[in-house]
Amino acid sequence: MLDETIRGMLVEGTWATLYMTLVSTFFGYVVGLPLGIVLAITDKEGLKSNVVAYKLLDFVVNLTRSVPFLILLILVMPLTKLIVGQSYGSTATIVPLTIAAAPFIGRMVESSLKEVDKGVIEAAQSMGAGTFTIIWKVLLAEARTSLLVGVTIAIGTILGYSAMAGVVGGGGLGDIAIRYGYYRYETGVMLVTIFILVVLVQILQGIGMLLSKKLDRRRV
Repeated sequence: MLDETIRGMLVEGTWATLYMTLVSTFFGYVVGLPLGIVLAITDKEGLKSNVVAYKLLDFVVNLTRSVPFLILLILVMPLTKLIVGQSYGSTATIVPLTIAAAPFIGRMVESSLKEVDKGVIEAAQSMGAGTFTIIWKVLLAEARTSLLVGVTIAIGTILGYSAMAGVVGGGGLGDIAIRYGYYRYETGVMLVTIFILVVLVQILQGIGMLLSKKLDRRRV
């Protein structure tokens, strides 16, 4: 049985994991959404095709995504310490989580925007709509269901990354699983943390999918 201390630690770890995941997702979209938009419109078939800009951003995104998260976590420790004053703990983990999430989110946003019917875009252009108007009122509006599904996927991925951060004292459930389940061979603690992580993913993804269905115009 888990004693009161462990139960309290698991509750605190759950909140820390949610904190890291949701805040990192927010900042990931602050960077990744504009990145995805620029990738979509500078592509060869985009609104403002620019081969040089697209290839440069495409290279940066692919390069960042190819670095395993644990290695990225270690590489950005000096930057993390510079920003938050320390390289460990829940708040510190947000920095590498955001860096890892932004290119992933950018690629998903790009993919979602490219799914928008070209006929709708051409209709907006024929009516004299500018680039910003098309992006805001056509691309983002038409792709909102796909974008919301992307948010759901991103949250699940970032939550998994946050658990890996426990290897270097990143806090949250991953840290508890490493310190107690792995180093102290407390299998019960390990199983409970895994169960909580699975439940969190299912709840967050369930909420996201429910919202996406309600926003899906095709179901109206």
